[in-house]
Amino acid sequence: MSSHSKHLPAEERRAATVEAVVELAAEQNPSDITTTAIAQRMGLTQGALFRHFPTKDAILESVMDWVAERLLARVDKAAASATSPMAALEAVFMAHIDFVAEHPGVPRMLFGELQRPGDTLPKKMVQALIRRYGERLQHLLEAGKTQGELHAQLDIEAASVSFIGSIQGLVMQSLLAGDVTRMRRDAVGVFAIYRRGIGHVGSAS
Repeated sequence: MSSHSKHLPAEERRAATVEAVVELAAEQNPSDITTTAIAQRMGLTQGALFRHFPTKDAILESVMDWVAERLLARVDKAAASATSPMAALEAVFMAHIDFVAEHPGVPRMLFGELQRPGDTLPKKMVQALIRRYGERLQHLLEAGKTQGELHAQLDIEAASVSFIGSIQGLVMQSLLAGDVTRMRRDAVGVFAIYRRGIGHVGSAS
């Protein structure tokens, strides 16, 4: 990527910068990533980097925008291909796990931004992503209740929080173990437990 980055058009240069940051976040503490390290990864000078991004926060904003766009598009596509709300929930769960396994630097950056003090724009973007993601889950859960797949008295908000928490738990354990493939191995069993918890008692699921 480094030699090619020197000759990229502006839009592709910005995209390559995002890619470099996500790669670096998989290798080190995201808060320790410097513009010098980003430029070195891309084979550029800091001056060349700052021609496209005036500040480090501007780079982080582009990264968060990239994450939100890619992740939501991935889960939307997964949900659209499913034949029922429960199947859509499972497809979304697995698509999210696959996304993180492919980009292990992403959760480290999201967790890092949420821990930053103050209301920075990157932090607000992470919070907006979580909100938009939760809205999608709640829509699927409501549909599941309407169609009789899920418990009639299911607490939609709690079920949404539990869904996200299950993914976060898988991610955290895989990061602690230093093995991102662990997420994929454990995801099927974890979702099966979740499905039994929210499914209608008379349902085959």
